[in-house]
Amino acid sequence: MAVRRALHFVFKVGDRARTARFYRELLGMSVLRHEEFDEGCKASCNGPYDGKWSKTMVGYGPEDDHFVAELTYNYGIGEYRLGNDFLGITLVSSQAVSNAKKMGWPLKEVTAGVFETEAPGGYKFYLEDKEQKKQDPVLKVTLGVSDLHKSVNYWSHLLGMKVYEEDEEKQRVLLGYADNQCKLELKAVGGAVDHGTAFGRIAFSCAKEELPNIEALMKKENQKILTPLVSLDTPGKATVQVVILADPDGHEICFVGDEAFRDLSKMDPNGDKLLDDAMAADKSDTWFAARNMKKVSA
Repeated sequence: MAVRRALHFVFKVGDRARTARFYRELLGMSVLRHEEFDEGCKASCNGPYDGKWSKTMVGYGPEDDHFVAELTYNYGIGEYRLGNDFLGITLVSSQAVSNAKKMGWPLKEVTAGVFETEAPGGYKFYLEDKEQKKQDPVLKVTLGVSDLHKSVNYWSHLLGMKVYEEDEEKQRVLLGYADNQCKLELKAVGGAVDHGTAFGRIAFSCAKEELPNIEALMKKENQKILTPLVSLDTPGKATVQVVILADPDGHEICFVGDEAFRDLSKMDPNGDKLLDDAMAADKSDTWFAARNMKKVSA
């Protein structure tokens, strides 16, 4: 099996302007690309919504060798309900800690040198107050699980991840596809996993030839397939093939063909401008305010 890559985590955002400020000014990430869509994604990339939406990829470097965030914004939806499924992203950046303090952004030291903060919408980030690593500073994504043993079996035996750390006392396991990649941490939540309406999705790439095999394995093992193998088009860019799975707790997992994704995910030097132009053109807040209405809460 060729090395698989951890790519990104998908967040649904209700306040696009504040969210952009958090990622750009506080975390110090760059806009890698921005795309606008007139209708919902065939693989539900933007959630179960059919209307106009946008996708903004942000990160510390190109998606070829950095784990990034995908920010999906559904026009007309102002907020989403959090569950206990997404427990946080941990990254190394003393600059982000300094930025948060200068901006007056809420920051709490949870252990020595590690600060907890929240992106708009309540998504937790853990900032290690150390000099930012030359390689990808994003260390891990932490997801809540109801049965740690069952989840580890799924991710390691079915999806081929290596177990890096196990902590029985803290009920957590760290997994990944390679030493130099962002890791996945599974942590028991002591009950059922609630995905709320803010539920995200974690994405990985693999050789295109592996996609049918992944789908066949999940069918054989009676595991959930949310979206069978499908091609997704982005206007003016590469068409990619994906299959969307769900783990035992319903965490959404996207596998995408690596070669086409590398083409699709090339950094767009106009990303910042495209995002800023889209936000300037978005009059949805004004429209709702003029009618004394609020955006929908999903």
